[in-house]
Amino acid sequence: MSPETPGCYDDGGYPIEVKVISQQGTCHFGHQVDDVVVFDGQTVQGRICISALYSLMPKVFAMRYGAQFPWLKDNKDVSTHACPDAFNPVVFEVRRIRK
Repeated sequence: MSPETPGCYDDGGYPIEVKVISQQGTCHFGHQVDDVVVFDGQTVQGRICISALYSLMPKVFAMRYGAQFPWLKDNKDVSTHACPDAFNPVVFEVRRIRK
């Protein structure tokens, strides 16, 4: 969809940056430390494994719209998320970008 499509607009949510901060074993998608994916509300910029994407989306959506997780003590805008492959875990930092 384009910004001109009815119902598709900038709704004021925060951009979310997801960065690989740890990778153990063999990630079959090829994720490596420092890989970055950005969700800006209209596009997804960067490469991401579909399994990691599916498991990340609830957290990305919640953080995009201002969710406050009680377990985040130091910085309410930064969380972590592990991919579902327990034998070759990739850990992502999920960061809300406040402009």
